[in-house]
Formats: sequence, C-alpha cells, structure tokens
Amino acid sequence: MSYISAIILGLVQGVAEFLPISSSGHLSLFQHFFQLTDVEHDHMFFDVLLHLGTLVAVFFAYRRDIAELLREFFSMIHLRKLPQGQTPDIPARRMILMIIVATLPLLLVFPIKDRVELLYQNTFFIAFALVLTGTLLFVSDRMPRGHKTAGTATMADAILVGLAQAVAVVPGLSRSGTTISAGMARGFDRTYAVKFSFLMSIPAVLGANILSIVDAVKEGIDPSLLPMYLVGVVVAMVSGYASISLLRFIARKGRFGGFAYYCWGVGLVTLILSLIVP
Repeated sequence: MSYISAIILGLVQGVAEFLPISSSGHLSLFQHFFQLTDVEHDHMFFDVLLHLGTLVAVFFAYRRDIAELLREFFSMIHLRKLPQGQTPDIPARRMILMIIVATLPLLLVFPIKDRVELLYQNTFFIAFALVLTGTLLFVSDRMPRGHKTAGTATMADAILVGLAQAVAVVPGLSRSGTTISAGMARGFDRTYAVKFSFLMSIPAVLGANILSIVDAVKEGIDPSLLPMYLVGVVVAMVSGYASISLLRFIARKGRFGGFAYYCWGVGLVTLILSLIVP
C-alpha cells in the first residue's frame, strides 16, 4: 500500500458509503482491478478502519439527533432522571425502538457470513448487484412522496427496512440506497428516510466492525502501514461528511435518478472488465 492508495480508497469509502452507489462494491472493484492493496494482508484491517472513519462522519453530521437519542435512551433504562416537569420525548423513544428493531434482521446474516465475504472477490456478482441498486433507485424516484416521520412510522416499517439492510450486506448492493428505497416504499418522508438509514447504520457498523477487527488482528497488522491507514481514515471521514451533506440536500431538493444511471454504468463496465480481465 502507498499513501496514494490510502487516499483513493479513503475517498472511495467516504463517497460511496453514503451516496447510494455501494462502498463495499467500489472498494472491492478498485482493489481487484487496480491492486491498490495486498488483499491477503492489509485489506481486512484497512476496510475496518475506513468504515470506522465514515461512522465518525455520521456521528458528526447527526450529532444533535444522536445526543438527543442517547439522553432519551438513558432515561428509558433509568440511568438518567428527567428534569422536573419534563416529559418523555415519545418520537425519540419510538426512533430508538425502531433502530433496535431494524438492527435485529442482521442476526440472520451471521450463519452465512463466510459465504457473503466470498462474494467480495466475485466481480460478476458485484456487477449485477450494482445494476440492481440502480434499479431500486430508479423505482424509488417514481414512488409517491411519503409523509411518515418518527411520530408515525411503525415497527413493521422498521422490520422491513431492517430486512433491506440485512440483504444489502452483499457487495454491490448499496446499504444506503437499499434502505432509503425501502423506507420510501413504506411511505417515509424523503428526509426522514435518509436520516433513519444513517442512524440505523450506527449499531450495524459498530457491530460488524467489532467482529471484523478481531479477525483482522488475527490476520496480522503491519505497524509500518499505520500512517497510511490514518491518512485513509481522515480522507474517509471528510469525504463521508461531505457525501452525507450532499445526500441530505438531494433528499430535500432533488431526485436519486442520477445515481441509478451511474450504478447501471459501473455495473455494465464491471461486467465487461470481468470478461476480459482475469
């Protein structure tokens, strides 16, 4: 790995993690076709760090919402007393319960975790998954605008969006694109669909990284690469925050259709390259 490789992969992670174009798919394609890392030795640990970097971007972008949810969570489990005269924040408590419920379907992935990881080396699968991501975005753009928010969304909505997140663990299928599309299909307001997608990613990414970092440490860590890792993480954090800001703007003002055409194009190019490049 070089500093240039670390910067490129950090940028790919930061942009593709939040824009609905699949960060896992793009990272795998860059590493496969451009050999930016030694996949056997530093791919796993660096990927974990990049995901942690983009997680920090989520915390910063939604710091007020997260602080409010944490305060309400501690009140729910009686670790914090409400100030005198203050009543529980019902929408915040509903949001907390919805995030918990939406995370549960990820448990279904554990039995097939090893098989899912094998797909990261299958560029044909990634190509078709990117095409599917584009199709989901194209269809979601044509759905009637919903009006559900934290006060009106149901636990059934949370389960279905959570199932979409569980399916999107495969490379090439965008987690944000899939969950936002699922939320819009359930009648979520666009802005709320984006917010819920990012907030529900927090326990998912934390849990996945806790498991992955154990495997990565077992694989071995080269201390000489740590400065390059740090550069990549900082790039992922900064570009991730910029991507979140862009997607929030698009949710308010624009449409996701442009990302659909992009995913279709990358999927087609990937399929062609897979046929001619070993």
